[in-house]
Amino acid sequence: MIYTKTGDKGTTSLIGGTRVNKDDIRLETYGTFDELSAFVAVLGDSEGVETHELEVMDRIQNCLLVLESCLALEDQHTTEMLKYIPRLTEDDVKFLEDEIDAVNAQLDPLKYLVIPGGNILSSKAHVCRTVCRRAERNLVRMGREYEVDENIRKFVNRLSDYFFVLSRLFMKRAGVDEKPWKPTK
Repeated sequence: MIYTKTGDKGTTSLIGGTRVNKDDIRLETYGTFDELSAFVAVLGDSEGVETHELEVMDRIQNCLLVLESCLALEDQHTTEMLKYIPRLTEDDVKFLEDEIDAVNAQLDPLKYLVIPGGNILSSKAHVCRTVCRRAERNLVRMGREYEVDENIRKFVNRLSDYFFVLSRLFMKRAGVDEKPWKPTK
């Protein structure tokens, strides 16, 4: 059964069974990463995304589920579930760094701030970037109260950078000039 009615009063269970309010910072944080995963799916399901990019997005979504599971653990030190939950590793961070470097090598150096828009794939990548940044801000807030693994912090920080360079690549591939920010006085 998909509905349990256990959350009808505004609480839900962490992995391990502890009930918390649905607006707990842990839920807000892993829920925002879940939202990001859905936007990654929208981007990946879009016409014009190449096979390698789909493979990268698939790994990203898998990493996001690992990350969400880690954030949903009730206690990082004592829960029996800890041994069953995979972890993000330095290899996951390095994977993103390598992808960022590979994409960035195809781009002209950035000389100005970029305003999103001009190509639908690029715009969708910017949505992923901004949702990732919001999730990261939640992660920082969560880290004031609960332990957050350092590899999660690093991965998330690199992830928004990946979506930024990917947005630039989509613009280049479409033959559309990036829109530079021109501040008005």
